[in-house]
Amino acid sequence: MNETIHPDTAQPLVLVVDDFQDNREMYAEYLAYCGFRVIEAKNGKEAIEQAFAQSPNVIIMDLSLPVMDGWEATRRLKADGRTKSIPVIALTGHALQGHSKGALDAGCDAFVAKPCLPDQLVLEIKRMLGTSASAPVKG
Repeated sequence: MNETIHPDTAQPLVLVVDDFQDNREMYAEYLAYCGFRVIEAKNGKEAIEQAFAQSPNVIIMDLSLPVMDGWEATRRLKADGRTKSIPVIALTGHALQGHSKGALDAGCDAFVAKPCLPDQLVLEIKRMLGTSASAPVKG
């Protein structure tokens, strides 16, 4: 499968949504190191605005956010024709079974409990994008 891909769109774009700057920066740096392009948002409202403006390939959504929580942001993204097909991975410290079901009910496509290793998040992103987990994105 030798496709010529425009350099600006060769790497998938990931929107990282987390209200803690340290978390956003850590995930953004690691994802960039792994070959992804990354944009960030610090609350659900910004997440929706970024998703509409940038059309990311996947969204990493913390559920406990100020202004608008990740549950509501996900429901709104999944209800809009422009963003409903973008996979949303819920990322939260609430590792209770009810929360994972609630996240999936809100429209999240996957659920990862914090703290998680960055490699685990990358594997989940690749799974959502349908790329081989063993094939490097970088390079």
